[in-house]
Amino acid sequence: MSEAWEAAVESQIRGAVQRGEFDDLPGMGKPIPGRGAPYDESWWIKSFLEREALPSDLLLPTSLQLRRRVEQVPDEVRGLPTEQSVRDFVAQLNAQIVAWMRNPDGPRVVVRPVNADDVVRRWRAERARPEVTTTVTEAAAVPTPPRRPRRSWWRWRRRG
Repeated sequence: MSEAWEAAVESQIRGAVQRGEFDDLPGMGKPIPGRGAPYDESWWIKSFLEREALPSDLLLPTSLQLRRRVEQVPDEVRGLPTEQSVRDFVAQLNAQIVAWMRNPDGPRVVVRPVNADDVVRRWRAERARPEVTTTVTEAAAVPTPPRRPRRSWWRWRRRG
């Protein structure tokens, strides 16, 4: 039975070659990528992430993903327009953290819910800070006063 199946497949391949269906395929005449490289067991995962332009964070366990998101909260909320949107973002992140804490998996990493009031306080402080946009010529035009050399602490010690 397998010989008959192989014969049928071979005849279909021969017919496709005669019709020219294998001509002008992408990559024709180019070397196979990674041909001389050592074997990597996760080559297909790496190629998928690269091809789809996905972040490699997706390979991390949930606890490490959450930890990384907690560290990136100030950067992520910086562009949000309202205080309520900042609080909603923190509430959604905290819901994910609590769900993980109820059923932890992966390595044991300390991940605590984020304090929404602290995030909002930092968000307000950044929005209140004036934007500093100076060009190179403006920065060069402002003279800077010469700095005094710093004195070391051992020069102030009493001798004797």
